[in-house]
Amino acid sequence: MTVDTEHGAHRASAPAPRRAGVRPAERALAPDLARGIMLLLIVLSNTAFHLWRSEYGPSGWQPVTGGWLDHTVQFTMITVLDLRVYPLFAFLFGYGMMQLFLRQTAAGTSERGAVRILRRRGLLLIVIGLAHATLLMAGDIVGYYGLLSLALGWLFLRRSERALKWWIAIGAAQVVLVSAQPVVSALLQGELGSLGDAGADPGAEAYGAGEGSWFAAAGTRLATGLFVTFTAAPFSLIGGGYVIFLLGFWAARRRVLEEPGRHLPLLRRTAVIGIAVGWLGALPAALAHVGALDVPDDVQSESGALTVLREVTGYGAGLGYVAVVALFAHGWGGRAARKNAQATVAVSAVTAISALGKRSLSGYLAHSLLFAPLLAAWGLGIGAHLTSATMALFAGGVWLATVAGAYALERRGRRGPVEVVLRWLMYR
Repeated sequence: MTVDTEHGAHRASAPAPRRAGVRPAERALAPDLARGIMLLLIVLSNTAFHLWRSEYGPSGWQPVTGGWLDHTVQFTMITVLDLRVYPLFAFLFGYGMMQLFLRQTAAGTSERGAVRILRRRGLLLIVIGLAHATLLMAGDIVGYYGLLSLALGWLFLRRSERALKWWIAIGAAQVVLVSAQPVVSALLQGELGSLGDAGADPGAEAYGAGEGSWFAAAGTRLATGLFVTFTAAPFSLIGGGYVIFLLGFWAARRRVLEEPGRHLPLLRRTAVIGIAVGWLGALPAALAHVGALDVPDDVQSESGALTVLREVTGYGAGLGYVAVVALFAHGWGGRAARKNAQATVAVSAVTAISALGKRSLSGYLAHSLLFAPLLAAWGLGIGAHLTSATMALFAGGVWLATVAGAYALERRGRRGPVEVVLRWLMYR
């Protein structure tokens, strides 16, 4: 209470408004459903790094061993998932950041106060990510996004929509120029085949899954986690990788996922063009991997021309996947309204996957709790006996287990355990 000395009256001084997260009534289907499906794509895309006794191809990402079914899985992974899940995750992460910012400011929190909450969240994500990388999963991306959120939240959250559009254009140009520069230089010198290094260590080695000692593996994982968080993340800012986050900012301002019915032409174009570009861009690498296309190993390597092409076109695929989910959510909403949301198997499945999307951080970390101790050499070592196909089945089972767990929490009205801790630390 403060005292008005002039009038002798008491009046309450209003504290800065603050709210702790999104209320259930404010949730839209598309963002949660997209996050739930994204976790399936993530767990599948991470499978190759746990096949620690396999022989890897020139890119270091996918094994080349196995029968025709394994090669089919590898072909599909390269075309549909590898370097395609990152932009999907980045878009949804940026979308969620802007949603949180807009909810806070709409509730009366100052813009600076909302940015402070997001800054605290980013710092917490870095801590969670590095702990996750050290203990279980070297390729953690939570810390990566936490660091990027610090920079992007400070630079772009409070900018106008017009400024966002300009920076999206600048970022897209950076991506194209940075990616094309080494390829163009090699072409001008007539040495495209020498671009890349097929002799580099396979990327799977950085995950430490083949280490017999947990402590040795933890050292490898920590080094990889530090590189991903504090080297790869800043480099993505220089290379224009932030553009996908800004697209998420812009889309959240327009409520594209909450109100997909208002944006159907945009979503349809994005789905068709984005997925077509993404899959066609990865097709040469997939064909080369299974031996259907004769390409020098250096060109297929992690820094080779085919990988560069896959990475650039992956942005289109990631956005296309988001658009497909939004279109499905729009159609599903009409169907549910017509059928009065009857308790069918399909309704339960959509509800369960969306429940996982609401608890995406808990689900993501749960993958590693189920993967690492069972698959790594320092654990039960099952990864030594699996192939690309059987590993994909295992990953699907892990995802279904997290869906079931999230659905059980949803029915009890409880948040994910990691979300509970994160929100408590964010909002105190």
